[in-house]
Amino acid sequence: MNTPPATTGRPPGLRRFLTGRPPEPERCELCAVPLGESDHRHLVDTERRALACACTPCALLMERPGAAAGRFRAVPSRYLADPGHRLDDHAWEALQIPVGVAFLFRNAALDRLVALYPSPAGATESELDPATWTDVLGGSRLAALLEPDVEALLLRRAGGRCDCHLVPIDVCYQLVGRMRLLWQGFDGGAEARAALDAFFDDVERRARPVGGTGDA
Repeated sequence: MNTPPATTGRPPGLRRFLTGRPPEPERCELCAVPLGESDHRHLVDTERRALACACTPCALLMERPGAAAGRFRAVPSRYLADPGHRLDDHAWEALQIPVGVAFLFRNAALDRLVALYPSPAGATESELDPATWTDVLGGSRLAALLEPDVEALLLRRAGGRCDCHLVPIDVCYQLVGRMRLLWQGFDGGAEARAALDAFFDDVERRARPVGGTGDA
């Protein structure tokens, strides 16, 4: 009597449930094309007040005036600095920010500045009167160049100085997510501080002095 061969492993029907699947590639939220690092742009969805991923052709399309009835706005890539404008300790204290980093952007729908800062819970909105922000930052040329919804003024107080840069809005939310992931204890912890230093080193490396070509 022949003995049937022993079966090894799991039945083929189960393998597809037990084998790890590769992660789904990110796709453009307008045309669904897969996105690579070199062609991954962001849009601001002004209706949902959220960022949307986009391919380069769709992002370029959204840069045209009136595209999508104004719902989507492409996030620019410029980084600017104004070396001639510094905030002193008195000005920073007037902002009443409990941490050393904040960013603000102009919300076109509300027609006012909105100020946020990173925290363990994510992006926390400042309850300070928007007029105070305008008073403190009104002397900066960066404030006049700020594009509504898609760019932010990024502030950092460290080492006895306070710097201000104009940056794409998406990098501010990337910073918020990074800080939320790494935050430990009351002050964020050493790992969060190191990530913050690296982030601002990159911002300073990218930033051009305001007043050069291509500011507009």
